[in-house]
Amino acid sequence: MLYITNGRIVDPVTGMDEVGDVALHDGMVVGAGSDLDIEDVKAKYDVSDSDIEVIDATGLVVAPGLVDTHVHFRDPGFTYKEDIDTGAAAAARGGFTTVVCMANTKPVVDNVETLSYIQEKGEKTPIHVLQTATVTKGMEGKELVDMETLADAGAAGFTDDGLPIMSEEVLYHAMMKAKELDLPVSLHEEDPLFVIQPGVNMGKVSEQLGYGGASRTAEDVMVARDVAMAVETGATLVIQHISSRNSVEFVRAGKKLGGDIHAEATPHHFTLTEEAVLKYGTNARMNPPVREESDRQAIIEGIKDGTIDIIVTDHAPHSKEEKERELAKAPSGIIGLETSLGLGIKELVQPGHITLCKLMELMSKNPAELYRMIPGSFKVGAPADIVIFGENEEWVVGDYASKAENSPFTGWTLPGKVHYTICNGKIAYKFT
Repeated sequence: MLYITNGRIVDPVTGMDEVGDVALHDGMVVGAGSDLDIEDVKAKYDVSDSDIEVIDATGLVVAPGLVDTHVHFRDPGFTYKEDIDTGAAAAARGGFTTVVCMANTKPVVDNVETLSYIQEKGEKTPIHVLQTATVTKGMEGKELVDMETLADAGAAGFTDDGLPIMSEEVLYHAMMKAKELDLPVSLHEEDPLFVIQPGVNMGKVSEQLGYGGASRTAEDVMVARDVAMAVETGATLVIQHISSRNSVEFVRAGKKLGGDIHAEATPHHFTLTEEAVLKYGTNARMNPPVREESDRQAIIEGIKDGTIDIIVTDHAPHSKEEKERELAKAPSGIIGLETSLGLGIKELVQPGHITLCKLMELMSKNPAELYRMIPGSFKVGAPADIVIFGENEEWVVGDYASKAENSPFTGWTLPGKVHYTICNGKIAYKFT
């Protein structure tokens, strides 16, 4: 048994926000709150002092484990960047007890064999590792995978993340099938027609660098189309890593029209603007790019009013050698699992945009529910998936558990230091 004492229990499912204790036994929550008594718990479950590990959480937050529904663990095929074990270690260090991996591995996850390989390897890690399947065979955008067979094999959802699906006909049929299967379709929205060079916003910084850049129109035209299709089909649609102020408006409109539409925000998109490329170089190159301050503010407003209902990292590890290439030749993407909580507190909670409980909703409850999981909570019988952290306790970013270090946030001082990550009632990470 794990017994957590005197922590601030923050639960977006029950609305609990109080100082108290939490008892975990046999992988479940067996008690939580200000009136919990350790002697009562010992008697009820017939455990002795020697069978209890006590964690003193005085001054710390005790919350449901974080859930990231957009990560790249690069396994199989690109394990020099990351693998399932190191990705899981980075997740645990960041407070995550569940992740959902994207399907653009090598080979891509368009078949049960590759899906099963990842699932089996994920089961050996100390956290929950779920896997999506692609929407189209080979991520070529032409022919649908056998969605029903992959769903039966445990695919968490469907996505060709990394590439847009340009064919309306293909996507329409995918949405119809996903609706039937009751699984989400998550889309990377960048029309190549409006991308001269990827990874940098088409604007003053790209002009200064003599780099073509990617227009927000590349995202806007795809989001507008796909929101309309989601309203028509009733499918659960996820707009991935939203970056454009206009796209936020399209999602807002789609929700008002009754669509089951969700949008992801990454910490880099609500923290950085295009000027970051001048300071951090290729470590600020990502698809879609960070854009102007007006876009960043629109994303924050979307988070505040519920238009954007999920925070994800788009954890995208690359090797140091790859990121040291010139801007035009370096790969896009940054790691994010170990900085996400801290940036959420720094950029959203501390300025007063949202409460800590709302942040936990965006980083735990909502993503779990979207991917058809029971969200973590402190209800009796809930899974014992928990993060313990110091809300305002500062730490310096670096010394990553990930194989990769491609982050513009290296060296930043952030709040939200994670002390423990507990998954299935077992300690997956402990700060020492």
